[in-house]
Amino acid sequence: MNDENTLVGIHDAGGTAFLITGLPAAGKTTLGTALAAELASRLGRQVTLLDGDEVRKLLSSELGYSREHRRLNVLRHAYIAAEIARHGGIAICSLIAPYDADRTEMRRRVARYGNFVEIYLSTPLTECERRDPKGLYAKARAGQLPHMTGIDDPYEPPRQPELELNGARLTVAESVEKVIAFLLKTAPARTARGA
Repeated sequence: MNDENTLVGIHDAGGTAFLITGLPAAGKTTLGTALAAELASRLGRQVTLLDGDEVRKLLSSELGYSREHRRLNVLRHAYIAAEIARHGGIAICSLIAPYDADRTEMRRRVARYGNFVEIYLSTPLTECERRDPKGLYAKARAGQLPHMTGIDDPYEPPRQPELELNGARLTVAESVEKVIAFLLKTAPARTARGA
């Protein structure tokens, strides 16, 4: 096994799926895109980015934002990520995934086939509201958008993510470097486990 494959713990038992979770506008898609590019460059192979907005639009457009619908959306991501890991691939899922139970189920499903790395992008709500690239927080505060995570729907922060990054304190490049450093530090343990 070469060093590049050791980086993400790719081995005969399967690939790796990353979950980047956090509030809306925390920077999940931006980090996911940058991490995918860095891993693809280092590994010389494709990395699949499953962006929450894109997957919802293409595969979950019939779902609303109730707790059950949010669960179904996360489980669809989990299924795709687990299949990618089962075939030795690398998937990066950038989505809110607000409930701990759903993230735990995603971990369970992926871990049957490969590695699961949860990255909590803990950008504070105040910073997310300041950014508000889609105007969602403004609409939620004005009462025009119900079920907004962080406003009138809960976000349960991960209890034990593999990595926590504060998007208000770190640049995207610094965050990617922290993920790479984590992967290099933990690669032998993940590879030895076989999943």
